[in-house]
Amino acid sequence: MKKIIFGIALLSCVVMRGQVLEDVIKPTKFGNGILNFKGADDSWSIKMGARMQLLSANSWLYDDGDLLDHTSAALVRRYRLKFDGYVYDPKIVYKIELGMSNHDLSGAHESTKYAPRLVLDAVIKWNFVENFVVWFGQTKLPGNLERVISSANLQLVDRSRVNKEFTLDREFGIQLRHHTNLTDKFVMRERIAIAQGEGRNVAIDNTGGHHYMGRIELLPFGLFEGKGDYVGGDLKREKTPKLMLSSTYSYNVDAQKNKGSQGLYFSDIDEMYEGVTTDVKSFFVDAMFKYNGFSFMGEYAKRDAGNMLVRVGDGLNLATGYLFKSNWEVAGRFTRVDLTDRELRDEYTLGVSRYVVGHKLKIQSDLTYANIAKVGASDDLSQLGFRVQVELHL
Repeated sequence: MKKIIFGIALLSCVVMRGQVLEDVIKPTKFGNGILNFKGADDSWSIKMGARMQLLSANSWLYDDGDLLDHTSAALVRRYRLKFDGYVYDPKIVYKIELGMSNHDLSGAHESTKYAPRLVLDAVIKWNFVENFVVWFGQTKLPGNLERVISSANLQLVDRSRVNKEFTLDREFGIQLRHHTNLTDKFVMRERIAIAQGEGRNVAIDNTGGHHYMGRIELLPFGLFEGKGDYVGGDLKREKTPKLMLSSTYSYNVDAQKNKGSQGLYFSDIDEMYEGVTTDVKSFFVDAMFKYNGFSFMGEYAKRDAGNMLVRVGDGLNLATGYLFKSNWEVAGRFTRVDLTDRELRDEYTLGVSRYVVGHKLKIQSDLTYANIAKVGASDDLSQLGFRVQVELHL
């Protein structure tokens, strides 16, 4: 009898515990996080996710038809852990993203106390009144469109050469974001930010100035479905035309790197530039259009500075694609980067993607031909590259 009573009591505890776990742990669909916890009193939540990109790449460099170099690589391009949720109030949300691959961790420097650059995002966002949200912490700046699109949601295997040269990327700072409905459909979004000015994971005193920027976005035909203005390709197959026109201006005061807030410190390029700073100005104009499987993204970037070590110049990035109902997509991209007194590079890319479960599980490949004219060189160089990548996002 005692064993029966004990068994009933134990079973009751398991059932009750199961009910508590069901209330706290929410089941998720594939691609929407590994686990989703919520406090019993609704005072907090956390969603945990992970994703990886497995890349195989080959590149051939030619000089007047003669093969100069061939490189081949197979690597974990990205492996990341993501956490987000809210605390205390659903209007106070947070995001944490850690980069675990060697590529993400690279870049240890005196400014990071020679530690791997593990943290990508660590930011708190507070919707403190109506349409105003303040962000505080390290995260992506409101810069060029292609950078703000997650690397998990790209239309091609990776971002363009324009992004590599001119992006503002991530920094620690404060951002104020606001949106206004000008009409029933027309939406205007504004972002202003002040950041440290030297990139992510800086762990020493700020020895330069600060980084100031503002961005405005116009959506005359209304919001994209599923935030598609920041997703590559028209996977939602917009039923009506959607357009975003946007522009960013960035002013980095007393910058110490050859790409403004990114790149190499001047002193690492030449010791004689130890302690030297310069003001760097960047300007971006970009657009996103989608309709019924067709997509187009365009970006123009320009950087100017008074120090000859800064990589100044401008770039143009145009990408378009069409998603078939079979979830195969064909995309093309033209990129031009003109670095003043350095080089002029044109790249032509053709890509094919198979979306198994949207951007959460996909296989992508692309072929790129580049023509490279270096200042002072007698001949132009040409480069051919082929890449295949698998993306898995839990």
